[in-house]
Amino acid sequence: MIIHTLRFAFRDGTTEERKEEVLAAMRRTASVDSVSFATVGQHLGDPAEGFTHAYCVGIEDLAALERYMHDPTHVAGDAEILPHLARIAVGPDLSDDMDPELGLKIMALNDRKLAMYPEWAAQLAPIMEVRIA
Repeated sequence: MIIHTLRFAFRDGTTEERKEEVLAAMRRTASVDSVSFATVGQHLGDPAEGFTHAYCVGIEDLAALERYMHDPTHVAGDAEILPHLARIAVGPDLSDDMDPELGLKIMALNDRKLAMYPEWAAQLAPIMEVRIA
């Protein structure tokens, strides 16, 4: 199982209504077939870090992770979500798969997606603070 986590904060001026729409889009993404379990809600960490919300999905394995990353619901959801985020920290992810190369394999999947979707990469670059592994 691969546990994928995000911590994020909304842009200043984002209305509560828009925040709910973004969280709904995240919940749609978290409900795709390749996800085993998920939660979307408040971030319970140190407020000084500046994150207000979190997203966590459990994904069975690398094959399911790749399906998740390219699922049309996920791709469409990012277009609704990213414009409203001020910052996003990806990971640290974790897994019960003890393959010492797993982090590198996850990063390779991410790098391929960045190359396949340059508009997504351009939206993500200015707000992403932490790499997946």
